[in-house]
Amino acid sequence: MTVSLEAEAARLRLPPGFQVKAFDSVGSTNDEAKALSRSGAPEGTIVWARRQESGRGRRGRAWTSPEGNLYSSTILRPGMPPAEAAQVSFVAALAIAETAESVLPDPGGVRCKWPNDVLVQDRKLSGILLESEPAADGTVAWVVLGVGINLRHFPATADYGATSLIAEGAPPMGAGALLEVFAGHLADWYGRWRAYGFAPVREAWLARARGLGGPILVRLADRTIPGTFADLDSDGVLLLDPTDGGPRQRIAAGDVFFAPPAAS
Repeated sequence: MTVSLEAEAARLRLPPGFQVKAFDSVGSTNDEAKALSRSGAPEGTIVWARRQESGRGRRGRAWTSPEGNLYSSTILRPGMPPAEAAQVSFVAALAIAETAESVLPDPGGVRCKWPNDVLVQDRKLSGILLESEPAADGTVAWVVLGVGINLRHFPATADYGATSLIAEGAPPMGAGALLEVFAGHLADWYGRWRAYGFAPVREAWLARARGLGGPILVRLADRTIPGTFADLDSDGVLLLDPTDGGPRQRIAAGDVFFAPPAAS
């Protein structure tokens, strides 16, 4: 007999201030979390689902959501301007990276890829989607942090390939156990970010950065720029030294490739 996800969620050991609302199936955990945010749900509320019928990633891309992976969206209320609140994506990437490192036999294969991917052996493990709504004072009223982690399944085709924790040697575990681990790391990094700002997040992210100091291609909406991944700026913007010798560029949004991208 299958235990309902709600019953399983009630047994989870979560950090102080975190609680779970569980669903066997939703259209999108982010949509559920946004509705809860607007109705006043407290910071630390996590929407967790066995599967999503219409999951999505960055820029409206579909996110395949078969049962067996972790799909969660966490409500955060940092009370910051939108540009600063966007740093939550780096906080989440570190939480996912540390989650992977804690369950994989080779933690050295975990890397962070700008702007918000986590890779294992150069294959994509997870997806992060931030959505927010403005408050009257110019800050964000809330941030919904959507996270999908491939625990058992991964799509056959994806940029750079994809993988799952089980495929990379993690011991058998359920999505609930993985959520406990992830929530602990998220609470830790979110607390550090709130207390000390972006500097410690940036330092830890750079220590795991894929491609730092090497050649990359940055695909923007209207062009692709080859160059060297020089650094991460103090606000999370990628610093690119163009191959043509032009001035260093600040890239706030785009897709990074370590090899020529497939024709679209």
